This record gives sequence, structure tokens and C-alpha cells, in this order.
Amino acid sequence: MKMWKLAAMSTVAIGMLATSFTTAYAGTAKTASVSGKTIGFADSTLTNPYFVALQKGVDSEAKKYGLKVINDNANNDDSTQLNQVEDLIQQHVSVILLNPVDSQSLSSAVKAANSAGIPVITLDRSVNSGKVATFIASDSVLAGKMAAQELIKALHGKGTVVELQGILGESAEIDREQGFDKEIATAPGIKVVAKQSANFDRATAMNVMQNILQAHPTINGVFAQNDEMALGALEAIQQAGKKNIKVVGIDGEQEAINDVNKGTMYADIAQQPTEEGVLGIDYAVKLLKGQKIPSKVNSPLHLVTKGSKFKGF
Repeated sequence: MKMWKLAAMSTVAIGMLATSFTTAYAGTAKTASVSGKTIGFADSTLTNPYFVALQKGVDSEAKKYGLKVINDNANNDDSTQLNQVEDLIQQHVSVILLNPVDSQSLSSAVKAANSAGIPVITLDRSVNSGKVATFIASDSVLAGKMAAQELIKALHGKGTVVELQGILGESAEIDREQGFDKEIATAPGIKVVAKQSANFDRATAMNVMQNILQAHPTINGVFAQNDEMALGALEAIQQAGKKNIKVVGIDGEQEAINDVNKGTMYADIAQQPTEEGVLGIDYAVKLLKGQKIPSKVNSPLHLVTKGSKFKGF
């Protein structure tokens, strides 16, 4: 009897907190175990260590709840990912975790899941339309702002910089650019002389950076919207024999953090993708239990500079 009373008290407490949260799929609170239910995880790519770590967080946390996970890798192709989400819908998964390749094209996938009554949680990136139960990510606007602050500091407010963009139109790319551009504009002595997409890819960034260095041989700084591009840009800079070009990235890859501590990169704005994957499962479980959840969950950012003890992924 005492256990039933405790469950009733918990249900009342959840109801009292409901006004501070928004979500779809709240439903009637369920007390049954979620063990044995299936979660679909549509990941954008596994060639980037960030998204490998994201999947690791999803898989490890799912095991704790006894959940089955269907992992899909889109290899950065939006049409492939759209088909994968449609397959997850056909398999009647309980919740879909989505790390979209493209924020616009994957909106239709979210709408399809909405029509099927399957809740969607987006991780690291979100979509432009469709109903998302919650979006779990670090604050990309803030990350861009922090990167700009580090370049302003490194250049003492004077110089020329370039910006390597991610996949154009994708939510993290838009937000990081917004945060960076607004903050870098507060330093009138710094001019952004080039802005080009390298699709969050290391090899593409190296090629793009090689071309930029030919057009702008005297640049002082580089902002790369993720670490893979930062590392590609750094390789191009080193191959060109350039020195004293300050590079700032975003992600928290161990390789990038090692370069920061060696002094070859100036700074990194570290995210925690494994924790994002863990949170994805935790909030999926809340949905399965009929609990209300916030529409946005921020995972922490960490500034990494030379001498930092921060552990990357």
C-alpha cells in the first residue's frame, strides 16, 4: 500500500510542475517498465568523431533501461536519412532520435513521424518545421560568440579572419554563424575577409583553406564551425608554412584539444556529445512514461585553452 501511495504522490508532483514544461505526447502517466521497447536513432554520419560519440551515449544509456536501439547512419546524405526515418516509422519504433543531415529536408521526416504518432527528439541539430518533442544540444549561438571572443582576444582586436561554415542551412551552422558574426562585429579592427562552407568535413576544409590562403596570404585568424574543419584548416596552414594564424574550433575532439595544448590551435569550444546521447535516451524514457519534458535542453559548453585539463572525445 505504501508503494502505491508513493506513486500517487509522484504523479501529483509531476502535475504541479507541468506548467513549466511544454511537449507533445504527454499522455497518461505510465508506471510500467520501458524495458524491451525500441528506439530508432537516425545519425547523420559516423565519419565524424562527434557523432560516433553521440551514438555511444545513446547506446550505453539505452542498455541501462533495457531498450533496444536501431542505429542508422546516413553518411551525410539527406535522402538516405529520409528513407531511414521512414523505415523506422514502418517498424513502429516507440521514439525516434534524430540528428538531421539537413534541417529543411528532414522536416518532412519529422512530419511523417508526427502523423504516425511517434515522438521525435532532435540531437545537436534540429529541423525547420514539424513537431519535435524536445531539442537537445549545446547553445550554438553562444558557441559562435565564444569563438569570436577568443579570436578577438588572440588578435588584440586587429586583423583579418576567415570563417569556415558547416553544411549551409543546417541549424548548428546558422546559429554558430549568427553568434560569431554578431560578436566579431564588436571589434571594428577585425575584418572577415572570407566565408565559405566546408560541410563540417576535414578534407573539404583543407582544400577550401588552401584556396583561401592563396587569395588571402596574410590572414591572422580562422574560425571553423567544428573541429573537423579546424583540423583540416590547420593542416593546410602547416603545409603552406604559415605561422601565427590563430585557429578556433568547436566540438571538443581529443585531437583538437591536443593541438590547443601544443599551441598549434588557439582555442576550442568543447561540447559533450556522449552526454547529449545520454540525455536523448533519458528524455525518450520520460516520454514513454507519459511525463512532460521541456521543448529545449541545453548541454554544457567548455572553453578549452592551452593548459586545459578538459578531456575530449
